[in-house]
Order: sequence, then C-alpha cells, then structure tokens
Amino acid sequence: MFVSIAVVGLFACVYFLPTSVVARIFSVDLVTAVIALVTFVVSLALYIKSPQKATPGLTFISYALLVATIASTVLVTGQSDSPLIGLWIAAGVFAGVFGWRGYTLMLLLIAGYDGYSYVTDPSKLDSIIVATVASVAPLIASFIIWHNKSTKEARHDKAYRELATELSHESNKSETVIGSINDGVLSVDKQGVIQLFNPAAGRIIGWGKEDAVGLSYKSVLKLNNKADKPIDPTEDPVAQVLASNQEVRTEDFSISTEAGKKILLSVVVSPIGTPSTGAIVVFRDITKEKAEEREQAEFISTASHEMRTPVASIEGYLGLALNPATATIDEKARDYIQKAHESAQHLGRLFQDLLDVSKSEDGRMLNNPSVVDMIDYVGTIVEGLKPKADEKGLRFLYKPSTEAESTVRNVASVYYTHVDNDHLREVVSNLVENAIKYTPAGDVIVDVTGDDTHVSVSVQDSGIGIPTEDIPHLFQKFYRVDNTDTREIGGTGLG
Repeated sequence: MFVSIAVVGLFACVYFLPTSVVARIFSVDLVTAVIALVTFVVSLALYIKSPQKATPGLTFISYALLVATIASTVLVTGQSDSPLIGLWIAAGVFAGVFGWRGYTLMLLLIAGYDGYSYVTDPSKLDSIIVATVASVAPLIASFIIWHNKSTKEARHDKAYRELATELSHESNKSETVIGSINDGVLSVDKQGVIQLFNPAAGRIIGWGKEDAVGLSYKSVLKLNNKADKPIDPTEDPVAQVLASNQEVRTEDFSISTEAGKKILLSVVVSPIGTPSTGAIVVFRDITKEKAEEREQAEFISTASHEMRTPVASIEGYLGLALNPATATIDEKARDYIQKAHESAQHLGRLFQDLLDVSKSEDGRMLNNPSVVDMIDYVGTIVEGLKPKADEKGLRFLYKPSTEAESTVRNVASVYYTHVDNDHLREVVSNLVENAIKYTPAGDVIVDVTGDDTHVSVSVQDSGIGIPTEDIPHLFQKFYRVDNTDTREIGGTGLG
C-alpha cells in the first residue's frame, strides 16, 4: 500500500508541479498511476476484510498488483537506470513467499522485458543480459531464503499435525472407554467442580452431562449415610481424598435421585496427581446386590437356626453313646461314634458361625462389653488350643507367659480393655486356630502388647501365608485361597 501511495503521489507531483525537481526525476505516467491506485484499493480492501479460506490466493493477487506497479514505475523512470530499481530487487526477494507462483510471475515479467528491449533495440544485448542477471539474482536469493524456511515449517507443520492427530486419537479412545463403562465416573478439580461426567453416571443419579459439568459435586452427588441423612462434611469421601491424597472405598452411602428413588452405592474415590489437584469418583448401583445379600442372609439365618436343633440332638445322643455310664459299646463302635460325634460338633460350630455372620451383617449381633484382663484372657484361649499345636509338633509360644516366667524383678505388663468376652474369644480363637491349621511345621507365636490407649493382639506363624492377590478377599464370606496346600486342609472361609 505504501508503494502504491508513493507512486500516486509522484504522478500527482508530475501532473500538478511539472517543473519541480521530483517531477523531472520521477516522470510517472497515467497508466502507472492507475495501476498503483488499483493496487492500493485492492490491498486496503483485503487488509480490512478478507475471507479466511481465500487469504493465500488474495494475498498473491495483491502481490502481483504490487509487482506490476513496481515494474511499470521502473520502466517509466529509466528502466535499468531507474532510481527505484531497488524496489524491483526487493519484490524479487519476496517472490519465494508465494512459491512457484511468485517465481513464475517474476520470470514472465523479466522475459517480457528482455523480449521487448531486444525487439526495440537489438544493439543493447549486453545491457539486457546484465539486467536479466541482476533481476534473476534476487530470485535465487529468495529461493535460498524461503525454500529452507518452508522446508523447516513443513517439517514442523507435519510434526504438529501428527501430534494433533495422535492426541485426538487418544482422546477419542479415552472418551470411548469412559463412555462404555457401566460404572458412574466423574472427575473433579481441586475446588470440587465436576470436569468429567460419563453417561453411566447420568443414568444412575438422573443428571445429564451438560447439567452436571461445571457444578460442584456436592450439588450432583448428594450422598446420604446409613440413616438416610445427608453426610457430615467429615464423612465426605471426596473431601477426604482432596485433603489427604489417599484412596477411599466405601459401601456405606446412598443417594436419592432426581425422581426420589433411593439407590445404594459402592463408591471409590482416587486422587489425581499431587495433593489437592483433583479426584476421580467411580460409583455403581449396588441396591440389587444388597437386596440379594439380605435375602441370602435371611435364608442362611433361618436354615442354620432350624438345622442347629437336630444337630444338637444328634451330638447329644452320640455323647450319651460314648458315656460308659449310659451305654456299653465295643472299641470299634466307640471309634466310629467318636468320629461321628466330632463331625456333629464341627457341623454345630459351622451353623453357629453362619448365624453369627448373618447377625453381624444385619445388625442383630448384641454387644455386652465388660472389663477384661487381656493377658490372662488371651492366655486362657491360647492354653485351650495348645493341644492342637502339640498334635502337629509345632512350637507354640505365648510371649507374655514366657516373659513373666523369665522376669525376676521387673513387673509384668497388665492391659485392661472394655470388650465383649464372647466376641473377643471368637476372634482370637479363629486367628490362632487358622495359624495352627495352615502351619504344617514351624512356629506359632501369640503376643499381647499395648499402650495407654490401645491393646494389640498379634498372631504370627511360619505357615503357608496368604498370596498378595488374595488379601483383598480376606473378609469375603466363603472365600478360600485355592492352591494345592489349602485343598488338603478343610475349611469354609468363615473363620
């Protein structure tokens, strides 16, 4: 635009001030002025407003008009001796910006000038060759400059497009996977604002993705406790994860959907990155599962209760048969009856375990705590199980008793707790019995330690142990580790 304005200004100076120094040096004619004016108008229009898709083509048109303006100006102001020849050289240097179109345009103009000059005056062949070389040199420089730059830009553009395509592909895969998950998934930032909300989450709690994204999770995932009351802020699993950066798993919450339906949820909240960066919440509807579990628990409880009575009768009659005061049997029959009596006792214990499990799950298990001297109480339990360890040839050690026997002047530790005796006996008995049962050879060590606020009962053995992958199932009913060692040892998976 500036070149066009300058050329129009030179024409105005020639037209209005023909005797001026500028007019004598730069004698611009009307044709050149018209070309310059057209160039100015087109360039200004493109600068103000041009279609984005057509920008490269329109820019080349503007460049072509500029080259035509410069060529016409140079021709009328002295050709190769023109004081404006530098503009022609500059135009040649920028031809490479437009690739083959720019080079073609410049070469056509150079060829046209050479042909015109030779036809009008063949004697100036040397001058024509010099002018041609001078005009082609900027094109060579342009090619060196812009070709290298274009190659680098092309490589960068290709790398960028490949990266963008890869990222888009991975994003599409992630969205497809998240969208196909049947569990509800939502992610929140460190302020608790929902950033991601999958279709399953919408189906479970009755919210749409468009409505949920951008809101606080507390407005969407309204969790209630077991009493169907809104959870206390200290119980909020998402807030706990954002504060501690530790995963939280729970099945203690429910929600009420927009339609007023109560849904029991299994919720897993996992942290994202560094503390307070965000969290992923995965939840699923376990209402049907819990209902089935309650039905199973009721069936087990009823069946166990009904079957325990005849089993107790069988055990009682077998006991009478084994009692010399009430029955006389030979040794062979006594051996058979003894084994039947032991099996009846085992069956009775199994039914009692089933009853205890069902009571524990539905909240019917009573708790009657009393003050207990832990060392003496656990010692009594251990002493009752010692014959089982002796039968297997195990080294069975109760550390408080050993320490008390070896202490000469020091006072032995005493730990009192406020617990239910029966529940404590059941837990400790199960731990010690399992240690004995699953230890083919070696040691079983029971210890009681503590401080002013806690008492710890530990059972250590050198048995087969529990594989890492089975530890999450430790408190699952009827689950047993399935390997060669456990198949040879009886059990139900309730202990």
